[in-house]
Amino acid sequence: MKPSHYCTIALIIACLTGFLATQSIAQNTVVTIRGEAFYVNGKPTYEGRTWKGHKVEGLLMNSRMVQGIFDDLNPETRKLFGYPDTGEWDPDRNTNEFMEGMEEWKKYGLNSFTLNMQGGSPIGYGNKDWYNSSFFADGRLRPEYMDRLKLVLDKADELEMVVMLGIFYFGQDQNLEDEQAVINAVENSVNWILREGYRNVLIEVNNECNVNAYVHEILMPDRVHELIELVKGMEYNGNRLLVSTSYGGNTVPKPNVVKSSDYILIHGNGVNTPEKMETLIKNTRKVEGYRPMPVVVNEDDHYDFDKERNNFTVAVENYVSWGFFDYRRDGESFEEGYQSVPVDWGINSDRKQGFFDLVKEITGDKY
Repeated sequence: MKPSHYCTIALIIACLTGFLATQSIAQNTVVTIRGEAFYVNGKPTYEGRTWKGHKVEGLLMNSRMVQGIFDDLNPETRKLFGYPDTGEWDPDRNTNEFMEGMEEWKKYGLNSFTLNMQGGSPIGYGNKDWYNSSFFADGRLRPEYMDRLKLVLDKADELEMVVMLGIFYFGQDQNLEDEQAVINAVENSVNWILREGYRNVLIEVNNECNVNAYVHEILMPDRVHELIELVKGMEYNGNRLLVSTSYGGNTVPKPNVVKSSDYILIHGNGVNTPEKMETLIKNTRKVEGYRPMPVVVNEDDHYDFDKERNNFTVAVENYVSWGFFDYRRDGESFEEGYQSVPVDWGINSDRKQGFFDLVKEITGDKY
């Protein structure tokens, strides 16, 4: 055989090896649902764990970390998000520091987080002129965003963490030119996740579908189930993604969403007492179309972690997963707030530490 043939064969083998490695790298962590419980790799989360007599096994202890792939494409507002030490915004630094934070979060027992493809309000609440979207106007994916998303999902897969991935956020959906672009964005996102082999991702079609800020009707309460059904109908290699959508704080989901969803999302904004949280949970389980399925709070800005009862503990008492929403208040330092950009992704404030300490107490210290 000629030397050139040896080189050709060697090149083919090298290419195939690289291809196979690429195909298998992101298939370590698989999330499934059985009844009201989440399973990872065939076992219920926090297997065998109870806390103060309450079942923890099968829950997702989560935090709203939606800015992990954030960027601002508007040069006029981008300067608002400079780091204290450099004065400049850097999306790659943000994602790299996010991944460093993931390892620390997991040590405390956090097994899930929410990440959004259009972020969230980078000032906590409210939207202005910034432009943060993983999509071009026609719904095609922006490569630089997907590169950052791949880094995060790979790390989550390695750590056996579940990612609740939101596709749309009010204040950014207007950057999609029409309804077809919205549909394209869903199809492109879901196809990308499936073809990359990720099975640790739960889809949240959009954040708070009922707020009066979306411009596309298909993202509003009466029609958002159409997008849920679209996601459910997409498969690759026999796999599909589990999907839901969320409502604004203290809102009971509507039957069309409950009937279509694989799990239910509720928000605790405005739920300012543990008793109100318990009422929200009970009313959610009474909605037409409800059957045994997980209920997840993936946004709540009420804390009181040092008290005997708070929204977090009441959720656990009622077998509901709970999620921490932390943003920087006026006058607070860089270390505060996981949604406010730029973000300190460490556990470097009393509020963050209080949350993670309670996660560790509830889940045990072996996770």
